[in-house]
Amino acid sequence: MRLRNLKNNSEIINNCPFLVKSPDAFIGKWKDNFVNSKNPIHLEIGMGKGKFIYEMALNNPDINFIGLEKFDNVIARAIKKMPQMLPNLLLLNTDAVNLSSIFDHEIDVIYLNFSDPWPKKRHENRRLTSRPFLEIYDHLFKDKNIIIQKTDNIGLFAYSLKSLSLYGYQFEEVSLDLASSDIPNIMTEYEEKFTSEGVKINYLYAIK
Repeated sequence: MRLRNLKNNSEIINNCPFLVKSPDAFIGKWKDNFVNSKNPIHLEIGMGKGKFIYEMALNNPDINFIGLEKFDNVIARAIKKMPQMLPNLLLLNTDAVNLSSIFDHEIDVIYLNFSDPWPKKRHENRRLTSRPFLEIYDHLFKDKNIIIQKTDNIGLFAYSLKSLSLYGYQFEEVSLDLASSDIPNIMTEYEEKFTSEGVKINYLYAIK
């Protein structure tokens, strides 16, 4: 279900001090946007209302985080829900297809949390674990390619396992029921809802 637009979407976005307005201007020098430029940078693609990325930044001050969300109404709600600015958190309001013009081998970890499954075959290349996106990510990663995915959609999860494997990724951890595992986890808003309803969450940690 799509969220309704907030009346002051543009004002919220334009006045947010930790949302980067012209991200392509910082390609190759993102570390300089953070107080501690030596920290690794983790990127969440499709951050939704921001609970995951905000709590990750709050609980991990030795890591710099960037949350990306393409929908104005969603990121505006995320900004409103964040109680304070954190020195290790920045936001981007753009589409993931633009990532190769924003980062140049600067990202250490990518999170894909509850991405749109795009179940129809003709939409396969829109899936964030499809080969076209994996090729984009190659230009983002600083050293090793590390992707962490969570999804309630078993079809997308099976597709991701196959796509990542064919592209040369190996799996450090895989779970078909994250809540029952001992894997450390910060939940997204969707995840809290799904888990309370008894829906099992699929998880993978892939490295290349």
